[in-house]
Amino acid sequence: MSGRFVRSSKYRHVFGRSTRKEQCYDNLRISKNAWDTNLVKANPQYLAVNWEASGGGAFAVIPLNEKGRLPEQLPLFRGHKAVVLDTDWNPFDDSLIASGSDDGRAFIWRVPEDFTLRPEEGEAPKDVGPLKQFTGHSRKVGHVLFNPAAANVLATSSGDYTVKIWDVEAGSPRLTQKHTDIVQSLSWSANGSLIVTTSRDKKLRIWDVRQEAPAHTVQGHAGAKNSRVTWMGEHDRIATTGFSKMSDRQLGLWDLRDPKEPIGGFQMLDSISGVCMPFWDDSTQCLYLAGKGDGNIRYFEYEHDKFEYLSEYKSADPQRGVAFLPKRGVNTHDNEVMRAFKTVNDSYIEPISFIVPRRAEVFQGDIYPPVIGTRPAMSAAEWFDGMEGLPPKIDLESIYEGEEPTEIPPSSRPVSRVPSTSTMLSPSKQQAESTPPKRELETIKEPAQPSPSIRDPPPSMKEQTNSIANLASKYEDKEESSSAEDDSSSFEEVAKPIERHAPEPVEKSVETTEPAAITRKLSSPVSPTKLAAPVSPSKPASSGAPSLQSGSTKAPTSSDQITLQDIKTLLESQSRTISGQSDKIALLTAEVDRLKTTIGDKM
Repeated sequence: MSGRFVRSSKYRHVFGRSTRKEQCYDNLRISKNAWDTNLVKANPQYLAVNWEASGGGAFAVIPLNEKGRLPEQLPLFRGHKAVVLDTDWNPFDDSLIASGSDDGRAFIWRVPEDFTLRPEEGEAPKDVGPLKQFTGHSRKVGHVLFNPAAANVLATSSGDYTVKIWDVEAGSPRLTQKHTDIVQSLSWSANGSLIVTTSRDKKLRIWDVRQEAPAHTVQGHAGAKNSRVTWMGEHDRIATTGFSKMSDRQLGLWDLRDPKEPIGGFQMLDSISGVCMPFWDDSTQCLYLAGKGDGNIRYFEYEHDKFEYLSEYKSADPQRGVAFLPKRGVNTHDNEVMRAFKTVNDSYIEPISFIVPRRAEVFQGDIYPPVIGTRPAMSAAEWFDGMEGLPPKIDLESIYEGEEPTEIPPSSRPVSRVPSTSTMLSPSKQQAESTPPKRELETIKEPAQPSPSIRDPPPSMKEQTNSIANLASKYEDKEESSSAEDDSSSFEEVAKPIERHAPEPVEKSVETTEPAAITRKLSSPVSPTKLAAPVSPSKPASSGAPSLQSGSTKAPTSSDQITLQDIKTLLESQSRTISGQSDKIALLTAEVDRLKTTIGDKM
């Protein structure tokens, strides 16, 4: 054996499959703005692309089923007075999308019903206008991100060093988180109560959103280039990508409860200069890293507080933007566990399917656990009132069968919550602040944690003698006077298995007395029961060994000595026979060698 052990994983052989050019989304004019953003966002129905447009900012929405070369003139989503920097789809409404622009405003849009990029002949493409406009930032809005648990709650980051939380229905900002520099990346927790940000001052901040104050502010990646962050779903872990002082790309895993430094330190990836964009898949527990400026997408599996490298999708076509499809939109018939959309040469978008290689005609439930559906856990008003929880999940098998998604009860229903930054303190501080008075603590812990065990006094010599006698009685040889137990003893079955089928029972009994006599002869000098007898001669040693006190055990006789002597003689005779046979074998071997030599000389 080579000594190398392979880690067991259902996703160890996942591979990325590229798409032919005719199945891509071609003839696009993707924005060339230098702002660090993903450029594209996807949901199970549409694909949003930041557009290179004149006369104000715009972005395009492409239905996923309209592939190939697109028309020269497309209906655009226009309304911003400057270039669009970021977009995000509502996780619970596939036709609702938010956008942020260099003009300092955020817009909400709705995709029209039966929206298509290929209208009938003679019809000119009609642009789409915004549904709502949010004004409150004094500088550009660089990021927009919907809350993953509550309906119609939106976070926006701006060049004015703030992150604002908006009530989309009311159209007003309700909460504000103030930073000391430009926010480079942000991500929500799974229940939507916390948010994590990275900024240009190289700090990683974890916010209890409704407190409008950071619960943790720690040093992030030390490099001067941009860093990214993503919350790892329902885990209390955060993944970041960034650069070291030597401009090496790094990956960091942070513990939410004690984020002073990443778990196990920063993991170096490579020395490529492009920003690494992280994407987390909570159902497969996999992290995908797409490099900006290179064509590779590597993926890791999270296990035991460590990222285990799986594989890497390699391509010669570099990408500037990447989007990943929500899990409810993958093709379960092809065992597709994830799908990415990458921009190529700012002219077309290529889908990349990540597939588990299996031959199966049925739904593969082990690689498709329940995923987040389209129903939120709470409304915006309930969320702002302090409620939190996880959205209901759906079973992908119902989608596989072509039925309506079957909803599974959420693992954590919305519960009333009193906002407090103490929930985000480090374990040591949290323990110090929540420690009750000493007397109360002892009263609480007394039934749950008993006092340390105290050793009993050492046993007396009499107790030791009795315990030895009890142990010896288990292995005492029984006499064959009243029962036939010795006929089926374990010693006889191992030493003389053939004798059990002997035709004459008299001979069988004679044979069985020999090993029993040998056993008594060999065990009698070291028997602990005989050593224990002088200690208490007037009392029986144990109730479990009455035969020792009744005198039923016979002393070794001369017949036992003769039997042992005969066996020794037999063994010596067999040894002499084996020695003589060995000498004959040696002579025969020499004779064979002599004959071979003679035959060889004649030839």
